[in-house]
Amino acid sequence: MHQPTILSRPFFEQKSRAFWMLQAAGWSGYLLLRTVVAVSNNVSVEGYPPIFIEAIVGYCLTLLLSTLYGYYRRQPRWRAIVLTVATLLVATLVYSVIQAFNISFLRPGARGGDGGISWALVIGSSFIPFTVLTGWTSLYFGINWYLIVEEQVDRMRLLETEASSAQLAMLRYQLNPHFLFNTLNSISTLVLLKETQRANAMLSRLAAFLRYTLANEPTAHVTVVQEVETLKLYLEIEKMRFEKRLRTNFEIDPAVERARLPSLLLQPLVENAIKYAVTPQEEGADISVTAQLAAERVRITVSDTGPGLNGGTKRPSLSTGVGLTNIRERLAQAYGPDHRFEIRALPEGGFSVVIEIPYQLEEPAREAG
Repeated sequence: MHQPTILSRPFFEQKSRAFWMLQAAGWSGYLLLRTVVAVSNNVSVEGYPPIFIEAIVGYCLTLLLSTLYGYYRRQPRWRAIVLTVATLLVATLVYSVIQAFNISFLRPGARGGDGGISWALVIGSSFIPFTVLTGWTSLYFGINWYLIVEEQVDRMRLLETEASSAQLAMLRYQLNPHFLFNTLNSISTLVLLKETQRANAMLSRLAAFLRYTLANEPTAHVTVVQEVETLKLYLEIEKMRFEKRLRTNFEIDPAVERARLPSLLLQPLVENAIKYAVTPQEEGADISVTAQLAAERVRITVSDTGPGLNGGTKRPSLSTGVGLTNIRERLAQAYGPDHRFEIRALPEGGFSVVIEIPYQLEEPAREAG
């Protein structure tokens, strides 16, 4: 198993453990360094116990400092700064006195003589304690600042993810009211015409379509096969309205059947084709949906044999403002710039929309139900 390294996020997931590990490693390294210096200076055996005492005192002092610094961090900024500096100076003084005692202890005759400690000796021996404690303090606040910044970054990422999910959900939920409005309007028309059997059949297919789509999370990605099955459910409902005027064709490459895409991504394109190709023409139109693998990407094309943009007619998005704009926004939310969305007016008449997305087999968020 990979072990977390220093300054990696997993290492600091348990702050208490990380502190004790760094504390032990730091002072062990300090003790080792002081011992190596003593050996290189040919210090006698009597000189080593004070070195161990010095390291132990430093270890204990920094434990006390960590407690005090933790309290100071909850104080107003300027008060915390003043208290931190004052505490560091007091700790340096205590450490310097002990250091001076060690130096006095090492003098010849100190054990049996006066071997006293003077202020000059304390001040002269304060350089190492001040350097060590200042370095320890800097590391303490530096690491804590790093953790605070990382926590804020995590919060921002979480908020961005939640906002993105909410946006995707909103875009998905825009589709259902528009579709329901058209379908219920058609059912109402059939009821008024007393075509009860056809109205019941359309209601049954509408229930199947809604059961399938509402069971999925609005931000879920589904397979190409699932998306095509949803389209077929939708088109069965529309064929109740248009009968032979609506002709469909699906060509799905087996290589992309398990690739994933945002659920109900293609339904507005098919709805657009029905609205602007099938409805205005007495003979209706053909609607084709193809999906194929193109250089490790999934290319999906939805085309129709309607009038397209011939004659300078503008083909808008759906009347409620969803449709092509909705799809563009959903693709941007799901893939960022790593997608292609292209609208084509065919020379011979007709309209085509091409979508290219990354070939993904895994669900980016939660699995669709």
